[in-house]
Amino acid sequence: MKKLVLLLLVVPAMTLAGGMAAAVPVEEINPGYVYIGPVGDGGWTYMQDVGRRAVDGQFPGLKSTIVESVGEGPEVVPVMERLIRQNKSKLIFACTFGYMDFVQEVAQKYPDVVFMHASGYKRADNVGTMFGRMYQPRYLSGLVAGSVSKSGNIGYVAAHPIPEVIRMINAFTLGVRRVNPKATVRVVWLFSWFDPGREKEAARALIESGCDVLAMHADTGAVAQACEEAKTWVIGYNNDMSQYAPTMHLTAPVWNWEKLFAPVIRQVADGTWKSEAIWWGLKEGVVDLAPYGPAVPGEVREMVDAEKARITAGEDNVFAGPIRDQSGTVKIGDGEKMSDDDVWSMNWFVEGVLGEVPQ
Repeated sequence: MKKLVLLLLVVPAMTLAGGMAAAVPVEEINPGYVYIGPVGDGGWTYMQDVGRRAVDGQFPGLKSTIVESVGEGPEVVPVMERLIRQNKSKLIFACTFGYMDFVQEVAQKYPDVVFMHASGYKRADNVGTMFGRMYQPRYLSGLVAGSVSKSGNIGYVAAHPIPEVIRMINAFTLGVRRVNPKATVRVVWLFSWFDPGREKEAARALIESGCDVLAMHADTGAVAQACEEAKTWVIGYNNDMSQYAPTMHLTAPVWNWEKLFAPVIRQVADGTWKSEAIWWGLKEGVVDLAPYGPAVPGEVREMVDAEKARITAGEDNVFAGPIRDQSGTVKIGDGEKMSDDDVWSMNWFVEGVLGEVPQ
């Protein structure tokens, strides 16, 4: 009996060295969520916290902890370590791209803790990645924007020039030009995820340049607010942003984060978690399209709904050829489809995008 007790003291309650984790009782998981913005941003972080709260309600005894407004720098390291040491977290959700290398650093120090990183690509025995195929509803929202635009001049307020944002711009533009072949999408870079003032300034600049529909990849409702003030159509992001633009909101690609959080918690609880890259889409309900605004015509709704059904069923692929880049060069031939790896790492713009990918 003494030998057994000694063994239990030496071996961690959960080991990941072989890839598969030992089961952890739900009440001992204590998941920690690290957020880039405040939960009141109305977009990215708000929707992640909506998902967290939904998951807490699905698992009796689960007690989660959040830390909001944590920058994408070394300051995230002590935050994760405090969650592990003080809150006894056995699962950390790192909820923005820029945490990636710091997650790897902390994960090496705590091999008995599971880390799930949102939107990144680096994994380890105890680090998995998760994201949604947001480019699918982005494409659908492009169909809406291209159908509603009268001028063919569409603006896009974009956060950082990383593949995640670039593929969203491209998917949106492909949707726009499918229904409005001569339309263009003008991109303005913020170089920030969360900056309501700059987001609003960028939106106003695009409106003043003649854009009659704006889309966005930023974390707050500031772009939608600017569009409501200027009476310019807007496609939101993250959340149904009609509250910010009640008369001008057309629709929005939206997140359902509980569809990612809940399966991970279930796997940790039953001992089936292993490091993998989760990339789910419309089919799994991780991403979706918000309800249409009243200005979206009935025939456009029917067309977009039909396309959504085809994508969900796997009958259509957003990045199927022919696809040309900005110079007009064919990148994806007729009948070809981009691989997941190529879509994930996309660093070039499709034909119809006005703007550059900063190097």
